[in-house]
Amino acid sequence: MSILNVKNLSHGFGDRAIFNDVSFRLLKGEHIGLIGANGEGKSTFMNIITGKLEPDAGVVEWSKRVRVGYLDQHTVLEKGQSIRDVLKTAFQYLFDMEEEMNGMFEKMGDVSPEEMEGLLEETGTIQDILSHNDFYIIDSRVEEVARGLGLMDVGLEKDVMELSGGQRTKVLLAKLLLEKPDILLLDEPTNYLDETHINWLRRYLQEYENAFILISHDIPFLNSVINLIYHMENQALDRYVGSYDEFMAVYEAKKKQLESAYKRQQQEISELKDFVARNKARVATRNMAMSRQKKLDKMDVIEMAREKPKPEFNFKEARTSAKLIFETKELVIGYDEPLSRPLNLKMERGQKIALVGANGLGKTTLLRSLLGEIKPISGTVVKGDYQYIGYFEQEIKEANYKTCIEEVWETFPSYTQYEIRAALAKCGLTTKHIESKVLVLSGGEQAKVRLCKIINQESNILVLDEPTNHLDVDAKEELKRALKAYKGSILLICHEPEFYQDVVTEVWNCEDWTTKIV
Repeated sequence: MSILNVKNLSHGFGDRAIFNDVSFRLLKGEHIGLIGANGEGKSTFMNIITGKLEPDAGVVEWSKRVRVGYLDQHTVLEKGQSIRDVLKTAFQYLFDMEEEMNGMFEKMGDVSPEEMEGLLEETGTIQDILSHNDFYIIDSRVEEVARGLGLMDVGLEKDVMELSGGQRTKVLLAKLLLEKPDILLLDEPTNYLDETHINWLRRYLQEYENAFILISHDIPFLNSVINLIYHMENQALDRYVGSYDEFMAVYEAKKKQLESAYKRQQQEISELKDFVARNKARVATRNMAMSRQKKLDKMDVIEMAREKPKPEFNFKEARTSAKLIFETKELVIGYDEPLSRPLNLKMERGQKIALVGANGLGKTTLLRSLLGEIKPISGTVVKGDYQYIGYFEQEIKEANYKTCIEEVWETFPSYTQYEIRAALAKCGLTTKHIESKVLVLSGGEQAKVRLCKIINQESNILVLDEPTNHLDVDAKEELKRALKAYKGSILLICHEPEFYQDVVTEVWNCEDWTTKIV
């Protein structure tokens, strides 16, 4: 049974086309991975099918009574609501049904036997729906999903206004899973989850009986939960059966076939044109030349898609730092209350360290305390000399209305416009991206603009807070290569073992020193 039909969809921003005559059909129970490079329009597609964005052309048709659940990072949460309150709103439609059922029970004293039979049938149906949707065990369902996503550690009575970006995402994801919609739409759900909770979500989606569409650049995660791939490239959407690895094998084979056919055809075109040019003037051969010209005119010319610019990340390195990078003495980090026991940590030149552990333990707080951006609760940080630090922040909250050129020019005022454009192009951004406002770029494209600023500044220490969030597969691979080649020191927060294992010299698990229960 078809849940969603998309017919002849076309959409663009200004002169930048995103889709051209795209059609798509979603069937019940399909587990779809929606993939493509940064900026190909995956999130735009989600916004169109959920009605948040009106397409330039085409039709989006949902079948009747389909309940759609969309993980939307921009949902407004109200001050004064606790996490538990927000999660319980997932069952609001059931509370409304219960109220309707109670109204029917009150009517039963004043009705005829025929009406009574109808009311009993209706209340029986509602009761079945309530039981099937866990209405009578709501509190235990809320706690089960909250525990799976690590929200019990935060505290279900905590005001949602006090949550970090990652915790907020977990609340929205938990509410969505509790709603049990007919179709789940998930846009990079693993970005703010740590390894434990990514594994929990993996198991949940593997057992999920309804349909879902998942956007993710985390390939091992994608491979483990989907059975269909929709690939978005060059304004088209193509369907492949199987995992991401199976898609890549077919995609590469198709690409090679197309390249061979293109080369053969170009050779044939060249020979035909040459023959026509040499023979059209001679009376004896004019007819043959005209015949070949007709063949040329009728030929269905194969067009090769323009190659997307592949990013190149080469960090500029400053003079060597002193041997000591930092040393902490009885350092206790936190804001209003301690997030760690007293820490005595030491990092020396050349070390590449990954900070891992569950979200909310204070990994970002530790980085910011070491950088001097926030004051520790107690203890000291001693830093070595000659430090040139490149810092990649996890999330930038304020909207950025500058163009990419203005954004980078502000950091490098001595550069010419040509040098700014060249630096952004090296990070995998096209001319249209470079001239756009940062605000309208995808998450991955925004990350590339921020990386551009760090790459072009001389550094001998890189402090990177979840740099792989939003980056597509090519950009991730290139960043990994660049970090392995980097001769300075690295302090990295990352939840993807596949990414950091080959880069770092050691792993520090923050769960070993947190004050929180893990």
